[in-house]
Amino acid sequence: MILLSKTIFTGVSMEPLDGFVAIEGNKIKAVGAREESREWIEKDSQVIDLGDKTVTAGFTDCHTFFTGYVLRSLGVDFSQIKTDKEAVKVLKEEEARLGEGAPLFGHCFQKDVYQETEEGLLDKEFPNTPVVVFTFDRDTCLMNQAAKEKYQFGPEKCYAEMIYRMMPDYLSRPDTEERFLDYVKMLNERGITTIKEMTFDTSYGVTDIYEKLEKENRLNIRISFMSQPVGEGINIPHGKEMRDKFTGEFVKFGGYNRMTDRSIGSGMAELLEPYASTGVLCDVPVEWELITKETLEADKNDFRYSLHCQGDGAIRHTVELFDKCQKRDGKLKNRHAITDLEYSNPADLEKFGEMGGIAEVYAQIQSLDTKEDVLNLMKEKLGGDRGKNYWNRRKMWDAGICVSCGTDLPLLIPDIPEAIWCGCGGHMADGQTLNEGNMLEVPEMLLAWTKNGQYNCYNEERLGTIEEGKLADIAVIDANVFTASMEEIKKAKVCLTISDGRIVYDGQ
Repeated sequence: MILLSKTIFTGVSMEPLDGFVAIEGNKIKAVGAREESREWIEKDSQVIDLGDKTVTAGFTDCHTFFTGYVLRSLGVDFSQIKTDKEAVKVLKEEEARLGEGAPLFGHCFQKDVYQETEEGLLDKEFPNTPVVVFTFDRDTCLMNQAAKEKYQFGPEKCYAEMIYRMMPDYLSRPDTEERFLDYVKMLNERGITTIKEMTFDTSYGVTDIYEKLEKENRLNIRISFMSQPVGEGINIPHGKEMRDKFTGEFVKFGGYNRMTDRSIGSGMAELLEPYASTGVLCDVPVEWELITKETLEADKNDFRYSLHCQGDGAIRHTVELFDKCQKRDGKLKNRHAITDLEYSNPADLEKFGEMGGIAEVYAQIQSLDTKEDVLNLMKEKLGGDRGKNYWNRRKMWDAGICVSCGTDLPLLIPDIPEAIWCGCGGHMADGQTLNEGNMLEVPEMLLAWTKNGQYNCYNEERLGTIEEGKLADIAVIDANVFTASMEEIKKAKVCLTISDGRIVYDGQ
């Protein structure tokens, strides 16, 4: 297979190449200038002329959750259900299909239109069978009492770290493998060929799907999976078992992941200086004693730990903690990372860069809020000019931090053109711009999604750049992102994805 394009971003150079990429089997056989392509084309090759569309290495999303994404399609479709009587009818049909006693799940619960015609009807009809139906964005759910008792959470707290008791029941459903393949297909359509995927505790069965699909050669995405302790503390024996078990080309165990603080908007981000609104550093104290113990234990066993930090206080705590970990020539031996970094102090970014740290930023996060909303949040919560350090990816890059990208999927769905629009152009949901000086340049953003993402996943020797001998994971965007305007880039889409030398998405 020969790809021709005027805009090949190899990742070796920051400038695009007008040339060709030759693929043989699952590897890149040659890369060069256009005039060098004739000898390859004459070998009876499949030639795909892409004009000036942007060709890059496949994209890596460094923070994804299938366990959350699957809730969008889990069980019964409630998008047209408006009353409890209608709910009982479709749930009874599902019960007849699955068998009595099986937990009943659903998706797309319409909270604003749903009406109860009879108090406690779900409890009367399903006294012993758990019923949980999530809204599309999973911010709340419909539950009966049996579900609350079994799973020990409620509609007001149904985020990932709370629903782990439910995971064995929904991840063991017979359609989970199909749902996972749909998930991979969705990612491939967006040019994603590698994910750093978060599982919980000992995975509740999802790694069995990885193993099965890899053995059957049906995986079109490479998976570096993490264990996030929620129902128990860090499980080092499990990590060692997974590290030894998954040694193939597509699935590997990547280490551990944990939340520290939460968002500034919630007041639960840990700050260095008190909130302007409350005068406290954090509404809910972070479990630093536990996090410190777990991080050092992981590091001692040569596992990496990714810590999710949003406030500058949490980031400083984490940088100081990582500074206690093993080093080689002054750099971290194990590739510990900080995820999100909503609001950071430049001095801590400098220190983190010096120790060879990795950042996992959400380049698309600005697409969720308007400029006015964020400015009001900065004024209310932070005050003064503290908002200047919001989303300071420019400083991260300049400090020598390996900046990679994630989406916290399903919070965001990967869209690399949108990531450029937001993370390079500084655009918000309303099209206005904010903190443009903190943004990256287009080639840097492409590196964050390719080369740096693969470094994050320990894959840099075989993936992440378009070079002879590397594995042929490639994505194509249907625009020249080096010459197009930001508005043109925003409208662009991935039109071709190649995983391991195979075309897995063709939207040309």
